[in-house]
Amino acid sequence: MEKIIEGGYVKSEFHNGITSIEFFHPQRNSLPGKILDEMAQTIHRAGNDEYTRVIILRSAGDHAFCAGASFDELLAIKNEEEGLHFFSGFAHVINAMRTAPKFVIARIQGRCVGGGVGIAAAADYAIAMDTAEIKLSELAVGIGPFVVGPAVERKIGVSAFSQLAMDATLWRSADWAQKRGLYAEVYSQTDHLDESVRRMTDTLLHSNPAAMAAMKKIFWKGTENWDQLLIERAKISGKLVLSEFTREAILKFKKK
Repeated sequence: MEKIIEGGYVKSEFHNGITSIEFFHPQRNSLPGKILDEMAQTIHRAGNDEYTRVIILRSAGDHAFCAGASFDELLAIKNEEEGLHFFSGFAHVINAMRTAPKFVIARIQGRCVGGGVGIAAAADYAIAMDTAEIKLSELAVGIGPFVVGPAVERKIGVSAFSQLAMDATLWRSADWAQKRGLYAEVYSQTDHLDESVRRMTDTLLHSNPAAMAAMKKIFWKGTENWDQLLIERAKISGKLVLSEFTREAILKFKKK
């Protein structure tokens, strides 16, 4: 099933117990609000599908995994209500990944920025290319990684998260990300990346679904308040994005 959205798409395919979800946007797989909404709904459906045993989340192309928020959509936000609605999109995707009673494997083929780092962190197991550098660029454009912050902090710890959040213009290598637990495995060749994804999905396909669902609850223990927390964080970003400082910073980034 494929849904075309604003020049991009979200599509899902089911085969032998695996639901593979792929998203695409021509601007380096950035995420407009409608794509975020469709991603959250698709992940939710897969998580509640009795025939799905494992979920693979990936993006299209050979370059960026995800460039984060759409700058065009950020500039179009006119009030706090619209800001809350947009940033809640990232909250809904992360919460859909968190609450799905199936393990989510992320295939990370390239760079992750902002919300893309949050999606990688919300995956239960991320397998990446050695070119998959990461950056939390939010502070550099006048906001902050408020919505994705809990997911990133949970995965890599307060110290590493604060380094990423504060040094918002520095790319960190895939090796840096693996050493801190964001990536489980890193490969230099695409065929090795895909073979690892196949190996991991095959392992999970032959595992007890009830055991995996119970394990996932344990892995995510302590996040039960995220439905509310991430929306509260979205309010912060939704307000900050309206400031002149932020709008000027975003325009400068767009010109680069």
